[in-house]
Amino acid sequence: MDLTQVELEDLLPAASVMVVTVTATTTSGKPLSDELLVKVMHGCNMALQLDDDKQQIIKFVESRMHMIAPNLSAAIGSEVAARLMGVAGGLLALSKMPACNVQVLGAKRKTLAGYSAATVQPHQGFIYGCQLIQQTPPALRSKAARLVGAKCTLLARIDSYGQDPAGETGNRFKSEMGAKIEKWQEPPPAKTVKPLPAPDAEQKKRRGGRRLRKMKERYGLTDMRKAANRMNFDFNNAEDEYIDGDEVVGLGTINKEGSGRLRLVASQQKVKLNAKQEKKYRARLAGITGATSGLSSTLAFTPVQGFELATPISHLSESDKERSGTESYFSEFGGFRSLQKPAQ
Repeated sequence: MDLTQVELEDLLPAASVMVVTVTATTTSGKPLSDELLVKVMHGCNMALQLDDDKQQIIKFVESRMHMIAPNLSAAIGSEVAARLMGVAGGLLALSKMPACNVQVLGAKRKTLAGYSAATVQPHQGFIYGCQLIQQTPPALRSKAARLVGAKCTLLARIDSYGQDPAGETGNRFKSEMGAKIEKWQEPPPAKTVKPLPAPDAEQKKRRGGRRLRKMKERYGLTDMRKAANRMNFDFNNAEDEYIDGDEVVGLGTINKEGSGRLRLVASQQKVKLNAKQEKKYRARLAGITGATSGLSSTLAFTPVQGFELATPISHLSESDKERSGTESYFSEFGGFRSLQKPAQ
């Protein structure tokens, strides 16, 4: 008997069919005895009968699935729902399972004799047989299986408590899953080339602070430029102008206040010093306002009044003036001080 002519695809997986075919064609066997052949045929008949009984039970359960689990059957089909319930041990047991376990229910270890495992997708359970996953491209099937497994868990919990017997929730979940899978297959949006911003567009707002205020003061308009940019709406008096090369530049409201001067007088502003600069400034004025020493000078420099002549000992009393700068604690002017201790 030539086994290459026997159709085994409907009975065995593809890897097992190849192993059986290669073994039958490369080995020299011998005919079985009548007694052994009867036992082999009886075992084959029992296997076929068990398969028929299994199919009948599944069909019976499928016919009742619309009443047992209407939402789960509407989402993934009666056959897949019946297989999941049979493996899980009932609808209530299926509802208690997490989604990651529902996804791999019915997964079998594949026999890869002679085949490469590079293209084999693991964790393919009964869920992979539903219509939604079969219509999904192979690259997205594992992602779709996780989505369907999560929805199956929710629908099993709805059916186990008898909510929504009409199956509307299952149909709604099925349409949502289909729309989401179609969304995954959409091509990414085309890259749009952004146009360059307008040259005179409004500048973005920058963060404020002391450094920005100082920069605005440094590059801001002066009072002279502001006055040159203004104009009086007095048509009897013409605007003063001057010629700068080939251009005629107007002076605006400069010399219109009746002062007769072209340059505005800048108001004197007090310079604000921070703590560190204030300390240095006070140290410079120590020869005038502070205690004197042998290093003090009669010439002091201040940023407000410039050079200043002063007598370092002018502020001292008559007794202090007679004291030498090199006297020690043991001179006639030295002594001890007594301090009153606070009462305890």
